[in-house]
Amino acid sequence: MAKGYAQGQQRRMVQMPVNPLAIKTKKYALDKNKFITLNMSQMVKNQWYWGFVPLGLIAVNAVLNITGIYHNYWIYVLTLIGAIGYVAFWAIQFTGVTQLDQYKQLFEKYRYEIDSRQILMKITDEQGGVIKWDMIKTARKEKEAYVLDLGQYQFIYLPFNIFSSDNDKKLMDKILRDKGFIS
Repeated sequence: MAKGYAQGQQRRMVQMPVNPLAIKTKKYALDKNKFITLNMSQMVKNQWYWGFVPLGLIAVNAVLNITGIYHNYWIYVLTLIGAIGYVAFWAIQFTGVTQLDQYKQLFEKYRYEIDSRQILMKITDEQGGVIKWDMIKTARKEKEAYVLDLGQYQFIYLPFNIFSSDNDKKLMDKILRDKGFIS
């Protein structure tokens, strides 16, 4: 009887070529509260001008009340309820994302390998994904982390404490500068 393929040989896993000079981080999982906070701050930055609608309604109603043309105090209450409801709607949306199984992968522990060509997000040595630099819309260096924006309410959050050394942070700064994301 002939030997089968699996009996005499070992299977090799083919991996993407890894740059030996790449930045290799510690494993990190995005905290759900941090996800909600970052998305809420992005929502405020993107939609701050909608705050003028309730302010305008309150101002118009105040003028109408002062001049005696139309006395109505309910507009203050309804405007306040509407503004709070709008912010609560978005908070519920972002909180809901953290609870759904289909978004569970956002909060798994990843190890990142970053070089000038790509960002490898690895769960294990065999599992993970590749993000090319052209997929990143903007990037910024905050007080405690790098935030790479992939689109509206989609980002990669890289806190400084996952980098092995200060040289890795300097290399990350250099890559972001070379890509034109930070100055």
